[in-house]
Amino acid sequence: MAYGERGRRTPVVDLADRRALERYRPADQATVAEARRLKEAALLDFGLTESAVASWLYAKCHHQIPTTAVDTAAVVASGDGSCLLLFNPDFFVRLGLDGVKFVLFHEARHLVQRHLFADPGLRDDPVFELAAEVSINHVALVRLGRPELPLLDGEPTGIDPRKIHRLYREDLTAHGLEPVPYEEFTATDMKVYGELKRMRHPPVPEQRLCVHLLLDGGVPADQETVDAVASSALLNSLLAARRGHAGAERELLDLMGRTEDGSARAARIWGNLGAGVLRGETARTRTVDWWQRWLVDVLGSKLRDGERLVYPKKRGALLAALGQDPMLSRRGPVRDKVLVIAYDTSGSMPHRVITWLTELVGRIDGVEAHWLSFDAVVMPFRPGERVYGGGGTSFQVVADYVEGRTEVNGRRFDVTPDAVVMLTDGYAPAVTPAEPDKWIWLITEGGSEWPEAHTPAMDCHRVTTGSR
Repeated sequence: MAYGERGRRTPVVDLADRRALERYRPADQATVAEARRLKEAALLDFGLTESAVASWLYAKCHHQIPTTAVDTAAVVASGDGSCLLLFNPDFFVRLGLDGVKFVLFHEARHLVQRHLFADPGLRDDPVFELAAEVSINHVALVRLGRPELPLLDGEPTGIDPRKIHRLYREDLTAHGLEPVPYEEFTATDMKVYGELKRMRHPPVPEQRLCVHLLLDGGVPADQETVDAVASSALLNSLLAARRGHAGAERELLDLMGRTEDGSARAARIWGNLGAGVLRGETARTRTVDWWQRWLVDVLGSKLRDGERLVYPKKRGALLAALGQDPMLSRRGPVRDKVLVIAYDTSGSMPHRVITWLTELVGRIDGVEAHWLSFDAVVMPFRPGERVYGGGGTSFQVVADYVEGRTEVNGRRFDVTPDAVVMLTDGYAPAVTPAEPDKWIWLITEGGSEWPEAHTPAMDCHRVTTGSR
């Protein structure tokens, strides 16, 4: 995913050795420091106001490396599941803050578009590549409030959507066809593509615009990694929107509107995320609980060492090109999620709800699950064992046990959970855990949703007891 229109090739990069990249024809240290400052300022602005999706996406790029190994900037989605942001320090400094924002937004949007429009036939079509540039840059101009593309040495850095529309209008008019206005031309991503395909001579540059859309060579864009990262960014943005982040809601509604037409895949992805809730819609053919996806995606974790050595081919090729010795690396760290699931057995808890949640957690890879039942006391159990209860209800006994203050069967809970899931009808005195942001309350039908209004508020979701 490398920004630019000059057609220069970017080195093939996997999870490359950070020091080798940083030392590749190193830039002046003052330039590197200023480039880092601009990058951090841009990402901060994204998170606060301008693009929740871009903010979450770059949060997944754990390595953000200034290097002259790329001419501009690139987001690498490699086959080992990792993402990197590579940026040329001199390029960022010459662009300035507004230009850096534009480039980073552009790169993030390319990842999302590749996630939503993954059809190889589209990606092979140079007209679709041009349409992607037009659509992304139009949205960037609007979303970032810019009157024009950022300038570099007095020249626009990218494809100007207004210029392409002017050429489109001239082409159709010359052949007796009726062009659409700019607002309609840029209404959706596929609309741009469809209108450009009406031209006799679409203005596709001789040189490819961005190496990010190339299937062979160029910057690695492993589809599985792209899907995982982009889906996570969209999911976390949806959560922010549901929690009242107006900017995230506006961005997602705009993105949904721009990508649903003409793409069954995009519509299916939005449906699987449960994003229709932002429009007041529900899926007709299935129940989509967006919090389930969040549970799978963003649980905190602890680390354990990887168990096998691998030879990273692309990283090895890069290191060889930089004069470094190739090396084996461990696969890891591997993340295990520490999850506590507590069932309220004080009343009539539908068995199918318990079975459903047990199966859901069982499908999450790398989860260390601790199962509790409770009424007025805590009763640990294993899935498949009979659970007992029927007395009064106390949420405090769960908090005391999970936070290590009380013993059950002579033992204290000696691990730190990353999330505590409470399946209950909600009818018991309120409790304030030590870390309320880790608690997820699943309230059965007819129950009390007090955790949502509690101070501090906790994640609270309604679960249904119908068939799934």
